[in-house]
Amino acid sequence: MRLSRGIWRSRTVFLLTACAASLNATAADEPAVASTAVKTVCLEYQQRNIAPVIDGVLDDAIWARATRIDDLHQFQPVDHGEPTEKSEFFISYDEEFLYVGARLYDSDPAAISARQLVQGKTLKFDDAIEFLLDPFETRRTGYWFQLNPNGIRRDGVYESATEINRDWDGIWNAQANIDELGWTAEIAIPFKTLNFNLGNSKWGFTIARTIARKKEEIAWSSFDRAINPGSAGFLDCIRDIRQGRGLDIVPSVALNQSKDFTAGSTSSGMEPSLDAYFKITPSLTAALTLNTDFSATEVDDRQVNLTRFSLFLPEKRQFFNQDLDIFSFGGLEENGRPFFSRRLGLSDSGEPVDILAGGKLSGRIGRWNIGVLDVLQDEFADVDKANVFVGRAAANIMQESSVGLIYTNGNPQANLDNQLFGVDFRYRNTRAIPGNTIQGVAWYQRSDTEGINSDEEAYGWRVEYPNSERWFGELGQWTIEENFNPAVGFVNRADIVGTKAELGYTFTPNGKFLRNVTFKSIFENIDNTDGALESREFVLEPFSVETQHGDFFEIRLRQLDEVLVEDFEISPGIVIGAGAYTFDRAQFVLESALERRFALSFDIDTGEFYDGDLFKIGGDLSWRPSRHLFFQFGYEFNDVELPQGAFITRLLRLRADVAISAKWSWLNVLQYDNVSETAGFNSRLRFNPQAGQDMFIVVNRQFNIDPLNSHASSATSEIVLKFRYTFRF
Repeated sequence: MRLSRGIWRSRTVFLLTACAASLNATAADEPAVASTAVKTVCLEYQQRNIAPVIDGVLDDAIWARATRIDDLHQFQPVDHGEPTEKSEFFISYDEEFLYVGARLYDSDPAAISARQLVQGKTLKFDDAIEFLLDPFETRRTGYWFQLNPNGIRRDGVYESATEINRDWDGIWNAQANIDELGWTAEIAIPFKTLNFNLGNSKWGFTIARTIARKKEEIAWSSFDRAINPGSAGFLDCIRDIRQGRGLDIVPSVALNQSKDFTAGSTSSGMEPSLDAYFKITPSLTAALTLNTDFSATEVDDRQVNLTRFSLFLPEKRQFFNQDLDIFSFGGLEENGRPFFSRRLGLSDSGEPVDILAGGKLSGRIGRWNIGVLDVLQDEFADVDKANVFVGRAAANIMQESSVGLIYTNGNPQANLDNQLFGVDFRYRNTRAIPGNTIQGVAWYQRSDTEGINSDEEAYGWRVEYPNSERWFGELGQWTIEENFNPAVGFVNRADIVGTKAELGYTFTPNGKFLRNVTFKSIFENIDNTDGALESREFVLEPFSVETQHGDFFEIRLRQLDEVLVEDFEISPGIVIGAGAYTFDRAQFVLESALERRFALSFDIDTGEFYDGDLFKIGGDLSWRPSRHLFFQFGYEFNDVELPQGAFITRLLRLRADVAISAKWSWLNVLQYDNVSETAGFNSRLRFNPQAGQDMFIVVNRQFNIDPLNSHASSATSEIVLKFRYTFRF
């Protein structure tokens, strides 16, 4: 597919402005104006002897005495509109727990969506309640909790005022129940699970409800069509709470047997491990891990990489996700991060490396956020045993901003000494322009690697106007010098100076069919540090549309410039020569609403590719026949035709989840790609009688695939039986 060059690039701003102005002139009625007063409620202390039985039924005496919240409003689809269903929340506490009760009225209880029955999995397609707690009243970070009508829990922590990391897993208890009036919920959050300041009686808080079939979201306090710590109200009058001794001891044992079919060897063993968490103060936690075992961690999704740069994969291991928000730096998500915990306990090829011991100290002292991590990693291949240290401190300044430092020492991937120092400043202001947000970040880092004496710096800045309605935009620049090497961080592209600009407009018609329409253009330019062009991308999204039912469609047009300073072997035997390339591409994305029993998402990306062509199609087809069963088929196909040769890549993923109950789940995934010519099967049977207690049976099997003869042979196999129990004191 050939797109005309040089025409739509110069007209993009005009097109966006004209479309936005036209839509603005024909918009529906303006949404209700939010109150400028910050909502606050005072909680009454309850005696421990009237604590509720957490069974999802609001028949306990404590709920009659609890603080009642029913003044909620929509934030989707109509910002600060009137909810279509009534909701009542009840908040109370005693010395050990914060209690949340909910009566969610529904005019059609039979239509309540409650299809997720696997603990910790997404609730995007279900009715749900959620709330956040900001115990330090920082308006920057906090805890996030979510519950559906099946009593399925999901949680996370805010890494910033708007970004939730849902890989954090806290210990809390909840149950829910559907009845003739709608559904009810009871939640108990142990203060042992939270960090907080005993001297602070006011906590940031808001609560929300999702009505899935209507795509309606309502909240007690919201801002710019979202809930987050910056838009929260407050729970006040909190006193006389405690955490006991503040000690969690988490022993686990893993029995494993593995076989290497190629070598003809079999091994088995028992691996005990221990994690311990001690709250030195209610706001400061020390953690210890010994002989850490990650055998029950979910496997990564395979990806086919047609770029010159390594891929970024998320952290899923609980020890490293504890208080992870404290270690985040500069708003950096991928390239240039000074600390990326997947560098620990994993080799460059992704193979597990034993962590012999690790310690962590994290929490808050006054306005300071403190994080210290020290890990002893075992030797592997030709890399010696390594001790790695990470220290992070950030101070809250002004009302929503912060300034911080980071320091790392150690190299888990090579026998070279490495250190890094960095400083960052994060700015956020939701008051300067009523109803809108201005935020920005500036950061600087310098690494020090043995044998390297120059070009070891990285720095950058970014300003954003990240609003959900009308105009939004971003402008930023960053530099990563040639020898910048964060040995405990992530860099997949160095010796660059990058610039990015984004401008867009979102129109919310509030009609029966369309929820929002967005126009956007993005410009990104990357030069090397000598000023020569390496990459340039201009993206025009003429429109992306979301319907009131949750279906989504987007068209994206791209013009790319790539300058290869050396040959690039994109596939075995197929080399793209050094030189300058300009090519145009078009992408079409369609996603059906997750609430549907059958959900489809796919994208087609077609057009020029270097000096040839690339056609890509990929997507997922999901089927959820009941709350007990979930099936998903994923496929990605790339057809690359170049003058140097042609090749095809295929990636196949099959998922089959069986949820026997809220306590028992059996998750299975089979993945295959023709690049590695291997297939992998992972099966995880989990028994979770309550939060903090687990039994896993994990089966892993790897196969070598011979596509010419349609033959599969076993490569490796592993079976693990793991028990884990949390003792709280």
